[in-house]
Amino acid sequence: MQPKSKISMSKRVFAVILAILLALSSLTVYLVLERPSVSPYTGVLGYDFVLSQKGENYLLTDVTNGSTTNMHENASAAINIALSKGNSVYVENGTYVLNQDILIADKIDAKITGDYATIIGNAHRIIIYGDNYTDSQYATVSGFIITNGTIRVENSFGTTISDMTFENTSTAIEMANTRSWSEDTQIDNCHFINATEGIAFRTPTGTATGSYESSTINSCFFNINDNSVGINVEQSAEFSDSEVQNVRMWMGQDGFTNQTGILVNGAMDQTILSAVVFESFAAIPKNMFAIELGQTCNPAPLLDSGVNFLGNWTTDIHNPYSKWVYGTGSAFETTGINVPIGLNGQYGATVSIKELPSLSTRPNPK
Repeated sequence: MQPKSKISMSKRVFAVILAILLALSSLTVYLVLERPSVSPYTGVLGYDFVLSQKGENYLLTDVTNGSTTNMHENASAAINIALSKGNSVYVENGTYVLNQDILIADKIDAKITGDYATIIGNAHRIIIYGDNYTDSQYATVSGFIITNGTIRVENSFGTTISDMTFENTSTAIEMANTRSWSEDTQIDNCHFINATEGIAFRTPTGTATGSYESSTINSCFFNINDNSVGINVEQSAEFSDSEVQNVRMWMGQDGFTNQTGILVNGAMDQTILSAVVFESFAAIPKNMFAIELGQTCNPAPLLDSGVNFLGNWTTDIHNPYSKWVYGTGSAFETTGINVPIGLNGQYGATVSIKELPSLSTRPNPK
């Protein structure tokens, strides 16, 4: 019987293996020691700051390093600091009281997003401002319930306002041109409750043009109160080449009077109203107009299919100055034409009824 043999390792091989193990161990320790600290807000991607509420105080956290500043009951200052140092702020669920305006001035891709946060505006505004539209572009405000506050877009391009509720305010969204123009604004999925003006397109001032063109109001809901208007297009304002679609306007509840869905004193040239529903609950309508065309309206919007006037109105389209109303895929009714009827087998006087549809419109390039 031969004795069993065993495998033995030379001292040199053993030393090499031990050296490799020690190297790997030291590398692992090094990686652990050098791993960067993780901010608790790294999950909030794309934001420079996070604003949260703790009791009556507001905490502003720098996402890049996790440092937090206690703002002591001043939400306006917290957001303004965040926007002066960075480009975006995420506002956690809570109630934030404003004691001054919030200003987003001359920024590209600025962003304020709320986690269904409530803002008590106290008649203050979130202002998106540019010295020129080239300096203020693609700002976003979304995810808030704003009470008694306004979002003002001034000389800015490509602004998005979405997923918002505005309550009990004089003007919810205000479009203003004071130095250049504001175009390509997107207003999506917003609810306007008891706003004297839901969306206002202001008369231009200073060196500005009136252009608010290529804009969209989509999937919005208006609860209109006494002496109020859903969309107001002021004189010389050009809310043209745009779309108002999937919008519903309620008015005339609880005996309310003097309400207008869309008031046009400026231009809505080639702006299409599609799937817009005006609904009046007035039993006896008094100054209840779905659309009102003022003396300086030039021209009226274009009515597409799905525009409906439900309930009782003083007039569906109040048109005291005989402005042209154009439509596509729509039906129009002409009333009040006097046609004499003859007697004893004799015809009455001949009456010519002449309707001239608009086959084309003059282009208005910008």
